[in-house]
Amino acid sequence: MKPKNMLVLMSDEHNPKTLGCYGHPMVQTPNLDALAAKGVRFTDAYCNSPICIPARATFATGQYINRIGFWDNGDPYEGSVPSWHHRLRGAGHPVESIGKLHFRSTDDDNGFVEERIPLHVVEGLGDLMGLVRDDLPVRGGSYKIARSAKMGESEYTDYDRNITDHAIHWLQDDAAKDSDKPWTLFVSWVCPHFPLTAPEEFFKLYPLDQVPWPKQYDKAERPQHPYLQDYAGSLNYDEYFDEETVRVAVAAYFGLCSFLDDNIGQVLRALEAAGLSDDTHVLYTSDHGDNLGSRGLWGKSTMYEETAAVPMIMAGPGLPEGAICGTHVSHVDCYPTFLEANGVPLTEQERAYPGDSLFDIIDGATPRRNVFSEYHAMGSTTGAFMIRHGKYKFVYYPKYEPQLYDLESDPEEVNDLGTDPDLAEVRAECEQLLRRICNPEEVDARAKRRQGEQVEKHGGRDAVIARGDLGYSPPPGFEPDFK
Repeated sequence: MKPKNMLVLMSDEHNPKTLGCYGHPMVQTPNLDALAAKGVRFTDAYCNSPICIPARATFATGQYINRIGFWDNGDPYEGSVPSWHHRLRGAGHPVESIGKLHFRSTDDDNGFVEERIPLHVVEGLGDLMGLVRDDLPVRGGSYKIARSAKMGESEYTDYDRNITDHAIHWLQDDAAKDSDKPWTLFVSWVCPHFPLTAPEEFFKLYPLDQVPWPKQYDKAERPQHPYLQDYAGSLNYDEYFDEETVRVAVAAYFGLCSFLDDNIGQVLRALEAAGLSDDTHVLYTSDHGDNLGSRGLWGKSTMYEETAAVPMIMAGPGLPEGAICGTHVSHVDCYPTFLEANGVPLTEQERAYPGDSLFDIIDGATPRRNVFSEYHAMGSTTGAFMIRHGKYKFVYYPKYEPQLYDLESDPEEVNDLGTDPDLAEVRAECEQLLRRICNPEEVDARAKRRQGEQVEKHGGRDAVIARGDLGYSPPPGFEPDFK
């Protein structure tokens, strides 16, 4: 394949069910729908850890968290593990970022030639309270999701507009400046991550009496798995919602999805206006999804399709148009894809990484591995380990009973088969496949050991809890709110 430019577009917390091209009957995402019509839409794409810092670390490095660390939102990536940005820069390719990275600091060498208006973790530390994994503290900032749900502007909508402006100017003025090699630009917005405050133009697209009620929201319908109870008890978001606030929150989230789509459309039009579309591959994805009230849960941190699955669309020269790829893929597949797009060969070590080039998968290659995701962060007392195996999703917990879902007959995951005696052989096969990737008990213990060391480093349990609950990372120029 002839080397081409690469435009990487990422959002934050975009539930893959909330796009028109993924079948949502109400959410309006015309620009992403058009991108899918021009390229390939992956129906079964996943993050490798459903929370910001680990998700972005795996996306950067092409390796699983159990191999590289960066377990949670209090243990940020700091450039110590080579990323695709390091590799492209090292091969002489212009590679820059605009917007959210959520790494430790600009003082670290994160691999980019330049980071423009980057959002990194607060104080170079991030969410220290999430390091506490036993006797879980109740998160004092959980009220923020419900309280933010409204029509209007926020520091996040302002920041995303700024990101879009920078990206447009880069494409107009700086693309491939002083270089004869293909470039890669990583544009990373923060919406639709809460605060759930949506600009009026987009909020009004979704009348409150027409937005859908969240799945299994009524308390009698909610699943009672202890992992979910741990999460909901610590991040007690739902205690601050009533019926009206739920509808406002859903409408605002939908509005932020449309706002994000509008920003993406502006950048794609700038790419075309600059005459670069025929020489540029475009990939859109999100770092993870959002529960959006389903099962009474908000935020991320579970292995349901709403949160562990992500949208993924790829378009550009040589790729089929209007294609749908049902092969299971995940963010680790992006590392070899970006290197291949720019014509940079993988090293022998990189060929042993778990990812496969999306170009090869689109051409029909079948990866030898199962898609895998793991979680070791806030609101959990045990690690969570997920694989896709054919039509099944299997979730293993060292501390609790597993979960199993048949996504072919039960795509909404309302029927947990984790203890169904008729499927014992399926669960055993799935567990065997999981253990080819890692030893869950060993990984769980290693993550908690690292987190315990970090807690002590920062003054002990009481000190990290007293620091407060951040809620969400502020954009550049704004002070963190630990209340």
